[in-house]
Amino acid sequence: MQVAIGIDTHKGSLAAAAVDALGRVLGIREFTNDPTGHRSLLRWVTEQAQPRRIGIEGSLSYGSAAARMLLGHAEDVREVAALLTHQERRRRAKGKSDPVDAVAIARVVAADETLPSARRTTLLTDLKLLVDYRDQLVHARTQVANRVHADLVIIRPGYEQVVPNLRAKRHVAKARSLLGRDRSVQAELVRRRLGEILRLEAEIAQADRRLADKLAEADTTLTQIPGVGPFIAAKILGEVGEISRIRSKASFAMLSGTAPLIASSGQTHRHRLNRRGNRQLNWALHYVALVQSRTSAEAKAYLVRQREAGKSHKEAMRCLKRHLSNVVYRHLLLGRVRQVGVSPQRHPDRQLAATSSPLTSSVASPSMTSSLALASDSALM
Repeated sequence: MQVAIGIDTHKGSLAAAAVDALGRVLGIREFTNDPTGHRSLLRWVTEQAQPRRIGIEGSLSYGSAAARMLLGHAEDVREVAALLTHQERRRRAKGKSDPVDAVAIARVVAADETLPSARRTTLLTDLKLLVDYRDQLVHARTQVANRVHADLVIIRPGYEQVVPNLRAKRHVAKARSLLGRDRSVQAELVRRRLGEILRLEAEIAQADRRLADKLAEADTTLTQIPGVGPFIAAKILGEVGEISRIRSKASFAMLSGTAPLIASSGQTHRHRLNRRGNRQLNWALHYVALVQSRTSAEAKAYLVRQREAGKSHKEAMRCLKRHLSNVVYRHLLLGRVRQVGVSPQRHPDRQLAATSSPLTSSVASPSMTSSLALASDSALM
């Protein structure tokens, strides 16, 4: 690669910077985030030397249209996480501005060849939008329920003994009945908020149904992994996008933030937490690891082996997450094999493909799923 280009995206503007392979700035430009600005951006990009690689922060939000335009002109466009930009900016520069962020993005692109492509299908984009929407609904429901709880503690002390939660309709009805004929402003606001909880519950249920329909279209085997339900599977698919844009299991581990970082000194050999990568994807893998650590005999035995090897509980859990990263990656590869008929042996990560030959079948067996959930210890580090 001769030139790396970074694009920082905003609602009305795009800041672009070009650097060479050593990170030296070659040029900085700003464009409007509209069709006219996109055409000007494309002209500026094509003026840069080949081979070139482009990184966009916010390729699913304000940079979505620019990313599609550049991909449509056969440019190599990569997705850059905001955390990577932040770390690069702090390491090299003082202060913050759009051009400074664009330079930081370009330097991330120049230094990391494993960044995932920004290319996504409509189905996977829809899954991400639905998952994000459901997350927003759940967050809103939690806020309203917390407000109701704070009010009921004052109006009806001890109400928790008869109303364990505020999600089920019967519990909401019970909370409403506790108010009796209280016509105070606080009681009236509680009634309104209880109605809002019911409305949000109905929307969450509708979002779940739409997610289930979209997940069926995706024809994924992720739900065969212990601890992965429809919502977690949809979140993984939406955050990862096209698995073909991920070059190897190592690249997937970097994307998910499960690749451990060396933190050794002298005779002490340790790996520390990796805070890079996609935090939503990392959360999904962490959730699955927690479920398996509590319900899977194989996972429990694996954690015991890691503890006996001298690792702390947190380090052992990170190892389990790294295992699960490989497992999820295999299942995502299987989905691509089933959809487009690409042999795993032709995938860039041939070693992974060679160890995953059972995944070429149309449906993974339960025993195979169990073995995938905990592969050999040697494959972890």
